Amino acid sequence: MERGLVLLLAVTTASGCGVPTYPPDTGRVVNGDEARPYSWPWQSLLFITQVSLESFFPTCGGTLIAPNWVLTAAHCITFHTYRVVLAEHDMNEEEGPEQSIMVEKMFIHPKWNDNCVSCGNDIALLRLERSAVVNDKVQLACLPQHGAALTHNQPCYVTGWGRLSSGGPQAATLQQALLPVVGHSVCSRSDWWGSSAKTTMVCAGGESQSACHGDSGGPLNCRGRDGRWYVEGVTSFVDGRGCNTPQKPTVFTRVASFIPWIINWDFFLKIQ
Repeated sequence: MERGLVLLLAVTTASGCGVPTYPPDTGRVVNGDEARPYSWPWQSLLFITQVSLESFFPTCGGTLIAPNWVLTAAHCITFHTYRVVLAEHDMNEEEGPEQSIMVEKMFIHPKWNDNCVSCGNDIALLRLERSAVVNDKVQLACLPQHGAALTHNQPCYVTGWGRLSSGGPQAATLQQALLPVVGHSVCSRSDWWGSSAKTTMVCAGGESQSACHGDSGGPLNCRGRDGRWYVEGVTSFVDGRGCNTPQKPTVFTRVASFIPWIINWDFFLKIQ
């Protein structure tokens, strides 16, 4: 498995992961703003599909980590048929570059408990029916090294089409927000998230800076020292009192804790 991990990371790096053709505008985001179109080209939108009714309902975000694999949150997955849309920006417009691909199979982490989101393991993999066409608007995110750690106050960005505020309208266009990492030693304090914050999670943002309902499953994007963007987190949960509750930052599944599970599906063989 360790050899597979090295191969996977080598292949994704060689493929140009984490380097958008249209770089994100990271200089103006404070409380969240519309993202530059196609600047997060691994961002995907997950739809529940009702084929008999020819209807589609957006439900969660996801991250393209290989041409036919999407990373998302386990709590997003139920017994439905899903499709993934890539190169999406405005959900209300057919803009041209979108790629819509049905999900062939879903893999939920075996330790996920849908009655206890704060217990962790909120992560799932979606295998697509066919590979996405990687181009200037659809690209792969990089995966972090197993066990890699983020530093307190490290700047990262959450992206998605979630609600613009607690109880507010859902965004029509892809949004991004700067969420500085909150170190585990802070996030696990009793007056913060306490024991709900596990070492297999990443806390980021807080108060005016937060993910919100509808952003679930989407990425926490962090730039590495090599200049590439890595999917360091999968959006998991916020405080039940609201998305912007003080000392209750957004909690993400820490991708670096689950690399061995991710590569166990041998999807790296499909991208060589």
